[in-house]
Order: sequence, then structure tokens, then C-alpha cells
Amino acid sequence: MSAKVWLVGAGPGDPELLTLKAVRALREADVVLIDDLVNVAVLEHCPGARIIPVGKRGGCRSTPQAFIHRLMLRYARQGKCVARLKGGDPCIFGRGGEEAQWLRERGVEAELVNGITAGLAGATQCDIPLTLRGVARGVTLVTAHTQDDSQLNWQALAQGGTTLVIYMGVAKLGEIREQLLAGGMATDTPVAMIENASLPHQRECRSTLTDMDEAAYRFQLKSPAIMVIGAVAASATQSLWQHDLPVMTADQSA
Repeated sequence: MSAKVWLVGAGPGDPELLTLKAVRALREADVVLIDDLVNVAVLEHCPGARIIPVGKRGGCRSTPQAFIHRLMLRYARQGKCVARLKGGDPCIFGRGGEEAQWLRERGVEAELVNGITAGLAGATQCDIPLTLRGVARGVTLVTAHTQDDSQLNWQALAQGGTTLVIYMGVAKLGEIREQLLAGGMATDTPVAMIENASLPHQRECRSTLTDMDEAAYRFQLKSPAIMVIGAVAASATQSLWQHDLPVMTADQSA
């Protein structure tokens, strides 16, 4: 008899950003497999569950993905309810889709539960709207770290006209800078580098594309951190709204 596996996004760190559905999944869980970047404060919602750390962090000793798969399958086949608790959102650089597919192929019910991703929460905490009428009409989320070391289409990203949010890029700041400049992005494009998104010790460093790696070095930027690159990173929302933007009337918005 197979029970259910919840693939739960715990959000970026602030336990108050946990969704009600995530809380329900944790309350139902017999076993919780928890990632390193999850704030352990959220475990108050599953006091009776068995907690198993399965951390995966770049540059550190990590739990093999195959072992995590086997753990989920083992407990599910024992008839237990399993919560696989991930930082941020399980479907944004979180392998949620891979794990759901793997479990379903073996006859185990798996449900994905969204969480607030660090790129959104970190920007919001810095008063940066990732999209803003008249300033930024879209947002692109990318990771600087890939399993096969494949390269992003930096020219397309540089010329796409959207706010660019880069995850897992602290170790590649110089490369990111050079690739975006080579792709045609303006040298004075604003950049915000945000460390420990949504946590009480969140820090931010503002710079421009030309100076971002040097600014990060002086700031001693460390992982986990995200980069927000684009006009919205220039200043707080109040300053951005000083632009002469058209006012939408009630008739126009209907």
C-alpha cells in the first residue's frame, strides 16, 4: 500500500511565508525529509513526524539524489505520509518535477506544493518590484549553476528587456558580468545582490553591471544569494514611481 508524498516548498526562509497548504502537508506527515536551506522553525507544524536531514548545497558534502529517491519510496511503500521539504519553490531550481515524475513512475502518489521563491521574496524585502508598469514588463529566472555545465544564451538574456534574476551565481559573478556585457547589456544597468533572502540577517548590495563583482568582493557576499539585474534594481519603489508613467483609468482597466 502506497501513501502520499508531498513535495513542499518551504519558501525562502521566513517561516511566516509558508503557505497554508504547506502547513497542512506537514501536519499530515509521518516523515519529513528536510533540505539544508529550510528554516527549521517550520518544523513546529509537524511535531510528531520523524525528521531526516537530506541537505544538498554547492561546495559542501551533499546527500545523493538517488538516496533521497529511495528514502521517499521506502517510506511511501510502508504506508507513511512523506513530506519532502525544500527551500523556496520545488519547481524553481528545486528538482520537484524530477522527483514527482520518478515517484509516479513507481506508483506513488506525489503532489507538488508551491512555495515563495527566494528571487521574489528577496527582491520584495528590498522594496524591488520585479515587474513594474513602464519600467519592467517581465521577469526571467535563471540559474548560473547547471548539472552539465551547459551555457545560458547570455545574448538573449542581455537583450531580452526583462528583469533578470540569477540564482546560484555568487561563484560566477565575473563570468556573469562579462557575458552580459558581451551580450550588449548596458554597463550602467542597476544590480542588487541579496544574501539570505527574507531572513532577519538578509543583506543587500546595490551596484551596476560594470562594478558588480568588485562590489560583491568588498561586501563579502556569500551564498545563498540572488542577483536582480535591471532598471527596477536602481532604487526603492517610491523612487521608481517618480517616473512620468501613464495613469490607467477605471475605464481603461476594465
